[in-house]
Amino acid sequence: MKRRLAREIAVSSLYQLEMNEVTPMEAVDMLMEEARSENEIEAEFVENDQTDKYVRELVNGVADNKAAIDEMLQHYLTGWQVDRLSRVDRQILRLACFEIVYRNDVPPKAAINEAIELAKHFGTEESGKFVNGVLGKLLKEREGETANSESTN
Repeated sequence: MKRRLAREIAVSSLYQLEMNEVTPMEAVDMLMEEARSENEIEAEFVENDQTDKYVRELVNGVADNKAAIDEMLQHYLTGWQVDRLSRVDRQILRLACFEIVYRNDVPPKAAINEAIELAKHFGTEESGKFVNGVLGKLLKEREGETANSESTN
């Protein structure tokens, strides 16, 4: 399974979810259908049940934990508000935060690298650096918490 394309579809689905009054699954269905019809080279990949499942897990996970994720992100946004971020950067940060905090099948540094690449692909010239800075702070604090809890055990 190519997780990068799955993440691209997930970010686009999250964007659709925020822009339109649709459910998370309607957003995924819309984007998966679009990927199938417009992307002949990767059509076989998009048809993959494993990919479909992964995209749905990501989008549902972000949607289900959006308030907690936004609260976490707000802690690391110096001088910014989550709702004032560009819609694309916000979705990328939410997705990466979800993978770092709520999933254990993605190494945190891999989630950050993927988020940076998504930001470069979908965002502005500065998006990659911004996403890296925010997620770097989150990871540094989480690693500090892990080290502290291990030293007290």
